Parts: sequence; structure tokens; C-alpha cells
Amino acid sequence: MARLHVVTGKGGTGKTTVAAAMALALAEQGKRVLLCEVEGRQGLAQLFDVPPLPYVERRIAHGPGGGEVYALAVDAEAALLEYLDMYYHLGRAGKALEKVGAIDFVTTIAPGLRDVLLTGKVYEATRRKAHGRLAYDAVVLDAPPTGRIGPFLNVNHEVAGLAKVGPIRNQADAIMGMLRSDVTRIHLVTLLEEMPVQETLDAADQLEKLDLRIGSIVVNMVRNSPLDDDTLALAVKEKLPTAELTRGLKAAGITIGDDLVETLATEAHDHAIRVGLERENRDRIDALGKQVTELTLQPDGIDQGTLLDLAEEFRQ
Repeated sequence: MARLHVVTGKGGTGKTTVAAAMALALAEQGKRVLLCEVEGRQGLAQLFDVPPLPYVERRIAHGPGGGEVYALAVDAEAALLEYLDMYYHLGRAGKALEKVGAIDFVTTIAPGLRDVLLTGKVYEATRRKAHGRLAYDAVVLDAPPTGRIGPFLNVNHEVAGLAKVGPIRNQADAIMGMLRSDVTRIHLVTLLEEMPVQETLDAADQLEKLDLRIGSIVVNMVRNSPLDDDTLALAVKEKLPTAELTRGLKAAGITIGDDLVETLATEAHDHAIRVGLERENRDRIDALGKQVTELTLQPDGIDQGTLLDLAEEFRQ
């Protein structure tokens, strides 16, 4: 059963919100969940309305089923200090390197090392045990966008020119083994729009070539049309019966002029075209043959209440 859930998506698709809702959905099943971010944006702190997350696992939410959500902002520099102390016992010497900027320099000239450090911390949290059992039942990672997800997860390739042997190489191999195992699933978040869908298709192809397993495609911000298919077909052809529309509005107690009826008909036409394009994009997603999860649009924005609503959609 999957315990590490990697969530990625094109910028603007709501991947951080989806990752948070997924973590809450798991917690609602009574699970102890760690929710991680690696981009330094503090998006999780904003979502859960808590102070900026440190490089320490901190509880940020309870699940109705008795579960808990902990959060961690993984920082590459802090992870490198931890790594140096763990494998080379540098201790204070590592702190001295930080003061002179050496750590930032190293992770800048070797971005592959940065990704190994970030994914390495998630790897450790997924495998860690406490009191004879796993510390977390599940780990959810708010990962980099789909445009960078391949290199980010393909840590073996990223360190190939950096380390052929030794602890760094061994850790990269171990991380890659976990990412390719049944423990891990990668979830791709998209909107029913041309660019996000195309980037999702490209990412799915890239991940499968890397032998990484896709869990589900999450279609976010889904809007359900109030019009039936017959009405949509008439609206696309600009053949809505305006006289009938006027009578219907009057029957509802709404009196408007002919010019406003024409405006409504034009809006219905534009709406019908958008619905048609969304359906075409949904067909492209369905053609992947993956599990698809839909989350409805939250028109009033995201707060604690709407996060719980989205978590319930996931749970169902």
C-alpha cells in the first residue's frame, strides 16, 4: 500500500491545496500524516493559517477520525548540515561552513545534490520508526511543478556526475529504490485547460519512462454546467430561443429588456464553448487510462472549511 504521495502540477493548478486536502483526507481515516513542502514558499503555513514552518515537524491539524497532520518545510541548507553531521560528524564545523556561505555555494553549483537532500529528508521520514512502528502512516509531499518533477525525482541521474560511490551515491540509490517501489505514488494536478493538460500528459510520459508510478490525475477546480447537453448544443450554434428565454425570466419574476436577453444568450454561447473545450481536455486525460479524481471549484477561496470539504471529496 502506498505511503508516500508525491503531488505535482503546473503552477496555478492548486497543487499545494490538493496536497493539503489529501493529507487531511488521510488523517480523517485516523492516520498520522506528515505533509512536506520543498520549495521554500511557506504555502502550507498560509493554507493552515499557522506561523511559518521551521525545519521541524510540527502538528498543524487534527482529523475527525482521530488522525493528525504534521507539517515540515524541508530546507536544503538545513538538510545538508544534518547530512554532514550524520555521515561525517562535522557538528560545529558544519555550522562554520554555513556562516561563510559554503553550504549555499555547494547546493547552488550542484543542484542535483540539493534535490538529493530534499528528497532524502522525505525518504527518511517515510521510513522512520518510533516505538517499534512507523512514525507516520503516510507522507504527502508538495513537490515542485510538473516542469521540474522528472529531474527532481530522478536523483540517480542528477548525482551521476557528482558522486560515483560513497554516502551520497548510496543515499541516491536508496531514495530511487523507494520512489520506484509500491510505497510511492505520484499524483498529477491539472485544470481542464490546454496548457495544464498538455503539461500533465508530458509529465505522465516522462515519469513512466523513469519507471515511476502514477497514482491519480487530480482535476482541480471543476465547474459543473447548469445547462443540459441539448441547451449547450443550441447555445454553441447561437440558436437559443430568445423569446422563450424572455418568457422564462418573466415567469421567474424577472423583467429585462431585449438587449439584456441578447447579452445572456451571448454569455451562454461563450459558456457552451468553454464547456466543450473542457470536455475535450477531459477526454485527453481519460485517454491516459489512470484513475481520475475531480475536486470542485471553491468560488469563495480556500480556508479551513473548504480544505475539509475537499478532503471529504478525496475520502469519498
